[in-house]
Amino acid sequence: MTPALGIAGLGLRVVYNGFTALHDTTLHVAPGESFGIVGESGSGKSTVLRALCGLAPLAAGAVRLLGDGAADAGLPAPGSKGFRRRVQMVFQDPYGSLHPRQTVDRILAEPLAIHRIGDADARIAQALADVGLGHTFRYRFAHQLSGGQRQRVAIARALILEPQVLLLDEPTSALDASVQAEVLNLLEALRARRQLSFVMVSHDLAVVTHLCERLMVMHQGRTVELLASADLAAHRVQADYTRTLMAASAGFQREDPTE
Repeated sequence: MTPALGIAGLGLRVVYNGFTALHDTTLHVAPGESFGIVGESGSGKSTVLRALCGLAPLAAGAVRLLGDGAADAGLPAPGSKGFRRRVQMVFQDPYGSLHPRQTVDRILAEPLAIHRIGDADARIAQALADVGLGHTFRYRFAHQLSGGQRQRVAIARALILEPQVLLLDEPTSALDASVQAEVLNLLEALRARRQLSFVMVSHDLAVVTHLCERLMVMHQGRTVELLASADLAAHRVQADYTRTLMAASAGFQREDPTE
C-alpha cells in the first residue's frame, strides 16, 4: 500500500534562535494526492518542506508516514534511512542543487550507493529515460545542461530511489515560461504513472490550482486556510489574506487615464 504523509502531535513548529518560523502547522496528504502550499515570500512555505524531510529543526510535532491500522507498524520512522528513501525532495534552483564537478552519472549513482541499491547502470539509464533525457546526457556535467535539463536531472535523482512522496520546492520558478510547462507536464505524468504523492510549494496560484487537488494558504508561518483547488479557481475562499493573494497573483493592471 502507498502510505499517506501526516503530522503527529499538535503540529510542526520550527524555531531559529528564538524566532518561530513555523507555528504548529499540520497537514495530511492522502496516497496519490497532490497537495499545494501557497503564500508570499517568507510565509513559511519552504520551511514546511524542510521540516517534512528533516532539513529543519523541529521544536514540536513529528512527521509520519501513515498506513491503515496495523500497516503503520511496518512503516519507517522519521529521520531513518527508510523514511528518506520514501520521501524525496526536488529543490527550487537547478543551478545550485547539482554538484558542478560531478557528471550526471555520478549524481544519479550517489543516492543508490548511500542506500546500497544495486544494478546502478540499469537504474540510471531508466531514470534518465523517465525524465525524457537520453543516454548522451549521462556523462555530461551540470554546466553543459540547460536549466530545464538540470531540473530533469534533479527530478531523476529524486525518483531513482523509487519514493512514494515527492516534495517540490517551486520546481519551475527558476525556469523560462516555455520550459516551465514542459517540467510541470513531466511531473504530472510521473505522478500518474508511479502513483506518487506530491507536496508542492509555489507562489504561482495558477500552477498549484492546475496540479494540486487541495492546498494550504500560509502567512507569517501560520496556516490561513485549507481549501480545494476548485474552490480557489472559483474564488470561493474564506480568508481576506487569500483574497489579497489572489489579487496580487492577477498582476498589475494599468488604469485608463481617460476614465
